[in-house]
Amino acid sequence: MSTLQPALDATSAASIPAPAAPSVSAKTWIAVIGATLGAFMAVLNIQIVNASLADIQGAIGAGIDDGGWISTSYLIAEIVVIPLSGWLAQVFSIRIYLLTNAILFLILSAACALAHDLSQMIVLRAIQGFTGGVLIPMAFTLIITLLPRGKQPVGLALFALSATFAPAIGPTIGGYLTENFGWQYIFYVNLVPGAIMVGMLWYALEAKPMKLSLLREGDWAGIITMAIGLSALQTVLEEGNKDDWFGSPFIVKLSVIAAVALTAFLIIELTVKKPLLNLRLLVRRNFGFGMLANFLLGIALYGSVFILPQYLSRIQGYNAEQIGMVLAWTGLPQLLLIPLVPRLMQRFDARIIIGIGFVLFAASNFMNIYMTSDYAADQLLWPNVVRAIGQALVMAPLSAVATAGIEAENAGSASGLFNMMRNLGGAVGIAILQTVLTKREQYHSNVLMQSVSIFEQATRTRLEQLTQYFVNHGVLDHADAAHRAYVAIGRIVQKQAYILAFSDTFYLLGMALIVALLAVIFLKKPGPTSADGAH
Repeated sequence: MSTLQPALDATSAASIPAPAAPSVSAKTWIAVIGATLGAFMAVLNIQIVNASLADIQGAIGAGIDDGGWISTSYLIAEIVVIPLSGWLAQVFSIRIYLLTNAILFLILSAACALAHDLSQMIVLRAIQGFTGGVLIPMAFTLIITLLPRGKQPVGLALFALSATFAPAIGPTIGGYLTENFGWQYIFYVNLVPGAIMVGMLWYALEAKPMKLSLLREGDWAGIITMAIGLSALQTVLEEGNKDDWFGSPFIVKLSVIAAVALTAFLIIELTVKKPLLNLRLLVRRNFGFGMLANFLLGIALYGSVFILPQYLSRIQGYNAEQIGMVLAWTGLPQLLLIPLVPRLMQRFDARIIIGIGFVLFAASNFMNIYMTSDYAADQLLWPNVVRAIGQALVMAPLSAVATAGIEAENAGSASGLFNMMRNLGGAVGIAILQTVLTKREQYHSNVLMQSVSIFEQATRTRLEQLTQYFVNHGVLDHADAAHRAYVAIGRIVQKQAYILAFSDTFYLLGMALIVALLAVIFLKKPGPTSADGAH
């Protein structure tokens, strides 16, 4: 009998099916979906407000320069709170921290709609930024801590809707609401989905005791230097181009403060026993290169959402609703594609999917580098569809590969760093694009003006035609008609210079994505166990 037992054991062992992937309870999925809905709303809110900024400025009597602080104040608060959220969730418990901020986000949305002047709006937007900024990393944290490895791609696909679909669809919703109902509704639109989000989180998140003792052990030096450094840096990026960068003493002072504070923050985080953020995660190959790719994705993602409306408004004269309809094609295809991405990740190497996504996203920008004055909605359709496909393929696989093997105790740091880096990429990208647009317009104007010389017969003929046009349309003074002809020629040249400058910005975005593609080449395939990537 004893000699047969090992053989019987082996036979019975062979007949036992492999252990199934751990099941995920409905409550867990409700928590994840509720949190990702919150992240979606937080990102959407930024883009909706940006799309309607001119209307808000006019309604509350703000100038163009000062009115920019309606967005800047929110973004400063958001980028500071994102890396803080992991630690604060430990202190107050995920349930209390997330629910409190979700409820405050909704209250502040309604309050912003009732703001009477610029100072009220800036203060309310800053506080709303602190609450909205919490919703983004906490959704990411719940996905990588509550879901088993096999189910994370589904959760990350949901998160991709907030990271890539929300910025694309934001101007569409913002433009429609502003044109048809008034700017206040861009804030009221949060209330119904927000109530659903709060209900889901209230039901699904487990109550756990707070750990207020952690406040005494907090990395306060790191928190203070990070808050000062990121606030100063974000302000420099938002206001720099408008204030002529280092020609402004204000920008110079803020740049010095940002450099000193962030250097001190890095030193503190690498030397204290209990750092706010575990920066040593950056030396892990996949997380480090994933962060670089994510930063460049942020540049292209938020940069393209910034530059396209600028082009359509300035060159084609589109209103907010028309701009939204053009940008809808960068969002709608993602709704169809993103749910399919987890299945693609099961069948193909995630790095290949990321690579294809970056290639398509880059190609969509390169399709726009030869624009003309006739380049409008019809010509932008296919570049926008290609961009939508590329974005849909990038986000979830990149998040999965970058965070594979991140331990539960490091999930807060990983989430904070990953989401902060994408937002910081967006701020850097917009700042660079604003500057490039200004400088390249000046360059192209100078080049074109050399060709549009009074000594050229074609120029003289065109001036005569325009002068005659103005005379025929009621301008009695011939000198006045000639002056108007010169002004008209100048405007034509400036418009052409801007079109060429916009083409240059799309080239720049395409090149940023090519660099991101190079970073993807250095990613290694995540192993089958949760310990992978730990070293």
